[in-house]
Amino acid sequence: MLDLSTRTPATIARVEQPRYNPVAQALHWITAAFVLAVLPLAWIATSLPASPAKGFYFQLHKSVGITIFAIVAIRILWRARHPAPPEVYVPRGLALLGRVNHWLLYLVFLLMPISGFVMSAAAGNTTQYFFLFPIPPFMEKNKAVQDLADQIHLAGQYAVYALVTLHVLATAWHLVARRDALLDRMLPRQDV
Repeated sequence: MLDLSTRTPATIARVEQPRYNPVAQALHWITAAFVLAVLPLAWIATSLPASPAKGFYFQLHKSVGITIFAIVAIRILWRARHPAPPEVYVPRGLALLGRVNHWLLYLVFLLMPISGFVMSAAAGNTTQYFFLFPIPPFMEKNKAVQDLADQIHLAGQYAVYALVTLHVLATAWHLVARRDALLDRMLPRQDV
């Protein structure tokens, strides 16, 4: 294993990391964009008084959440057929932590839309997927199920905050402190 602490910034800049394939890269950045959209939509919706605007933002939030679920499911299927490239110049312990964080992100990005959809359905609400078609509730109103799904969704919200923050901070640390080009794995190759 190469000790990056003894390398100069000029030589570290030339480290080449194996990259994810373009489909995996695109799915990653699309997921990130939708996650960055779903959170403010929820904050806006919950801050509004009961009104048509509140319903509009909740419908958008739910639609984006369902889309995240679909994209993450596709990512998992893609990853099963196209394994992640190895981490070069990354100690095994750090690589393991990164993989655990990724799989926990996948889990929470599946759990959040499921718990949100169950919460909405148990409240008797129909979801309008991007106002294109309705997804009726699949169950009768059930306050106990609604409350349980709400608690799971709330816990998941804090898990999203923690895991995404850890992911971004770890990426920044690899970029600025370690300078091991790990971010390049998720970026298209730049021909210079």
